[in-house]
Amino acid sequence: MFENLREKGFQIEFVSHAEAILQFDFPDVARDLGSVLTDVSIPIEEIIRSGGGETKATQRLRRAFVEKGWSKHKFEIVRTIDGVRREAISHEIDHMAKYAKGVIALEIEWNNKDPFFDRDLENFKRLHADGAISLGVIVTRGATLQDGMREMVTRFALEAKIESDTDLLGIGLSPTRRQIAAYSRRGRVERTFATGWAAAFTQDKFGAATTHWRKLEDRVRRGVGNPCPLLLIGLPASIVTFEKAPDPTTEETLTNGASIDD
Repeated sequence: MFENLREKGFQIEFVSHAEAILQFDFPDVARDLGSVLTDVSIPIEEIIRSGGGETKATQRLRRAFVEKGWSKHKFEIVRTIDGVRREAISHEIDHMAKYAKGVIALEIEWNNKDPFFDRDLENFKRLHADGAISLGVIVTRGATLQDGMREMVTRFALEAKIESDTDLLGIGLSPTRRQIAAYSRRGRVERTFATGWAAAFTQDKFGAATTHWRKLEDRVRRGVGNPCPLLLIGLPASIVTFEKAPDPTTEETLTNGASIDD
């Protein structure tokens, strides 16, 4: 199952009998997920310009899921006693799909603060306990993508000849004073502005406390979300593409200090 994604470097992990559930009750899910994810790619320029937040490629991925029938949905669980409504709890899921045997919920965590994993897993747990979903799916940055981010940003900086904060403006970024100071400090350590900027940018925007595979794996190992069946998917470094240095005349100037997307 998911052999085509594994061949491309995707990390795939099943939790709480999720593989058997998918294989026997939801065979179409693997096909649908594979058809959306197999061709996903993110130009390095979009990662840089996203400021660490959600990239255009992630937005394209969301639209592809919606086109496959995986739309946003708000579950409302209502409890009544003798016909009187006593309690109502709602859970909003970014992507939900209905199949003949049940419902699958999916969340994409490209680059949030890592406590969002707790939210997603606990939502899945409650929805599964109430019989609203059969299985939860989380898509996030895989280990190779997380570990390789600094190297890829450095490659971009060197190829784009980023040698000063003025050059950052030239590629459509608008760093804050705090960020410029951080880039300069790292530049003195790293010997060049390009490598210093790449190191500081990566640490600031894709640091250890953001959503990526190891943070997700750690929570699952501790039992967060248990016993909801889970499918975990890690996006590999191979989805990042390098073409040419960005042309500032074709892009709007974006703020490098943008907050991490919800």
